[in-house]
Amino acid sequence: MSQSSHKYSLTARIFIGMVAGIIIGALLQFIFDDSGDLRFSIFSVEVSTYSILVEGIFSTLGQIFISSLKMLVVPLVLVSLICGTSSLSDPSKLGRLGIKSISFYILTTGIAVSLAIMAGLLVAPGEGLNLQAETTYAAKEAPSLSQVIVNMFPSNPINALAQGNMLQIIVFAVLLGVAMAMTGDAGKRVAAFFEDLNTVIMRLVTIIMNLAPYGVFVLMAKLFASIELGTIVSLVKYFMVVLVVLIIHGLVTYSALLKMFSGLSPVMLLTKMRDAALFAFSTSSSSATLPVTMETARNKLGVGKSVSSFTLPLGATINMDGTAIMQGVATVFIAQVYAVDLTLGDYVMVVLTATLASVGTAGVPGVGLIMLAMVLQQVNLPVEGIALIIGVDRLLDMTRTAVNITGDCTVACIIAKSEGELDQAVFDDPNAGSKQEDVDFEHFDRNA
Repeated sequence: MSQSSHKYSLTARIFIGMVAGIIIGALLQFIFDDSGDLRFSIFSVEVSTYSILVEGIFSTLGQIFISSLKMLVVPLVLVSLICGTSSLSDPSKLGRLGIKSISFYILTTGIAVSLAIMAGLLVAPGEGLNLQAETTYAAKEAPSLSQVIVNMFPSNPINALAQGNMLQIIVFAVLLGVAMAMTGDAGKRVAAFFEDLNTVIMRLVTIIMNLAPYGVFVLMAKLFASIELGTIVSLVKYFMVVLVVLIIHGLVTYSALLKMFSGLSPVMLLTKMRDAALFAFSTSSSSATLPVTMETARNKLGVGKSVSSFTLPLGATINMDGTAIMQGVATVFIAQVYAVDLTLGDYVMVVLTATLASVGTAGVPGVGLIMLAMVLQQVNLPVEGIALIIGVDRLLDMTRTAVNITGDCTVACIIAKSEGELDQAVFDDPNAGSKQEDVDFEHFDRNA
């Protein structure tokens, strides 16, 4: 790798790729109309440049990048959890980690939806709007709580791994790790294999991270070339309320909780979250960002392996703070658009439903809209109202994901501090983990 490639940090390169993608995408949308034809007669070349770039190159490369990230998730979660669990000398520690993690995730989600409802009532983004849903939204049926609990336990672990069912993978990995810890020498030999495998997987994570600036560029170019900006203008108040509450929750709520429960510096945590947050913003997927989140927590924030291996995969699966914020504002917005007056009891029900649903529907595809449909049905609002906000949800989803993974790392730091599993020197070092950012591909084979 040339010397010039090391001029900028990974964070700077990702940011440059994101901005360049946004600019290119916006220019393409300005030049081409909705059908992909040139808007201006000055361009007379009859070539489907739009399709080649947007639907061809950008779409293909973007899907490859997302698939590369998702490729790492299942092996990373499985191996990391097995390594972390098998290294626990005190079995009761696993129970403490579980109780603390779930309690903090539920707490932050409850705060998030409460803030969203208050902001929605204060700003009233839906008052005076006469929007008509151009499409209908058919809500998928959400499973019952008992079915969710049953589905957490895999009848076929191989099938769970193949389907990427994260809750089942977590349960299987934890049970296997506990069994290894209780098996003596045989368990230690198997654990050594998984430790080596974990080292190899983390190196693969580092390699993929170096490709991030290019992946981010094509994802942003594809999004901003195809997104309907007119829809955002018509829903600007709703869009801005959700965005502002997301920012407040990500910067203020998490900072306050981190300082209150651990005494750690929120500024240091937020500064070190830049890479992971940019990844999350670009991919809109907590699961796809999980490899980067775990690398950040371990190498930059000093979170111990046993805590990060358990808390972060669990958070990527059940921590839905950003989605809860969308649900709170969307509920108020849809109620105002349809001129439905909700009572105080209805808003309390929204808070409870959204908070509990964030855990209960974790393994269901399309969880955000399913959870919103559940909330709307709970307070007798028309589920069809979801169609009003689908047009701007893609951009908001990017910010929601960045907030979610920030919450995951905040909770991981709090729990690691309480368990004595936080390396304070690493957390306080502003340059910690920076050496992990670049892989010298030119000499990679000789140094491996």
